[in-house]
Amino acid sequence: MNEHYYRQNAQRFFTDTVSVDMSALYQPFITCLRSGARILDAGCGSGRDAKAFSEMGFTVEAFDASAELVALARQLSGKPVARMRFQDVAAVEKYDGIWCCASLLHVSEAELPEVMTKLAIALKPGGVWYLSFKYGRGEREKDGRRFTDLDAAGLQKLVDEVNEAISVSLANNKADIKRQAGSKNKKGSDFVLETKKIWQTGDFRIGRGDEVWLNAIIRKN
Repeated sequence: MNEHYYRQNAQRFFTDTVSVDMSALYQPFITCLRSGARILDAGCGSGRDAKAFSEMGFTVEAFDASAELVALARQLSGKPVARMRFQDVAAVEKYDGIWCCASLLHVSEAELPEVMTKLAIALKPGGVWYLSFKYGRGEREKDGRRFTDLDAAGLQKLVDEVNEAISVSLANNKADIKRQAGSKNKKGSDFVLETKKIWQTGDFRIGRGDEVWLNAIIRKN
């Protein structure tokens, strides 16, 4: 359903989002990153944020599921944006930061734990992860798109589920994971996601300020 929507409305979505000032959301994310850090813009949409991070001096990779948006994002950002889905993420401890702005909300509630586990494994120890959802609870459809809404309690429950899954996944993939110095005697469960900050904002798009978003910064320890 969502892919059909973006196939039909990619240019409209691009026009509506590409010029939105996201600097207030960038700040709590980039302050956690070293200069030149590697960022994954997961579900990059218009390519607006990938372009912004690249201009800040970060090394940026990006992907989106929509072929139409991928083409537009490549043109805007100058980056080789990949066409792929969250379910295709297979990197292991590659990224210093992962940016999921208004993108994971299109993943079904049933698939979110697995998808977020894949992204958590792709994040380096000590890395940071920004994500946002429409504020609420449960799944819904609107204007031809499916959404999974979360509140703070729902997000924390999801993070707890992912932490449990990470321990199992890291154990199963231990041959592929490069341990930090001095960590050889630690258990895989030492790699956990910690919710550092959860806050709400209005929509930054003109005329939509009454729509509430849930934002979070998560660190992988």
